[in-house]
Amino acid sequence: MRDQHAEESTPGPRERRAVTAAEAKALGHPLRQRILRLCRQQEMTNKQLADRLGRDPGTVLYHVRQLIEAGLLAQAEVRTGESGALEKPYRSTTHTWWLSIPVTEAGTTPLEAFQEEFAEAGPESLRTYARFMLHLSAADVAELDRRICAVIDEYVETDDQRLDQPAHGGIVLLHRLAE
Repeated sequence: MRDQHAEESTPGPRERRAVTAAEAKALGHPLRQRILRLCRQQEMTNKQLADRLGRDPGTVLYHVRQLIEAGLLAQAEVRTGESGALEKPYRSTTHTWWLSIPVTEAGTTPLEAFQEEFAEAGPESLRTYARFMLHLSAADVAELDRRICAVIDEYVETDDQRLDQPAHGGIVLLHRLAE
């Protein structure tokens, strides 16, 4: 999973780094991936996350704590809610976009979280897609990944300049076809 929070800006291109064991564990659950995506779009409280995801607040809090421990989610400034009560919102950190996560270590594929996000947004939210079959060596796969990531990185690095535009999510998967 690669994600980036626009609040932190770093000059020049950033290099991906290998995921730590704690980060891989935290990213290994589709609900945590959804929490990160939602908190990337806006700061959200545990109650807001639970309501949005249709989950029990205790379950969501457990997953939020896992993400905080891994450094992928942070508590934002305490704020006063609509009812006048103090709220503790959370926001995604910039770390997830720049992680390189081997699929075998992730514990789950990002496909599950994406499917939930897409179902919530509805089929009319689809803007573009490409479906293809290619014959590739291991080196070709690595080069294709590098080139796709380079294009996406260009947009990530300047995303803070387009915060007035609608947010779009996406996923690029390449899998080996069954024989």
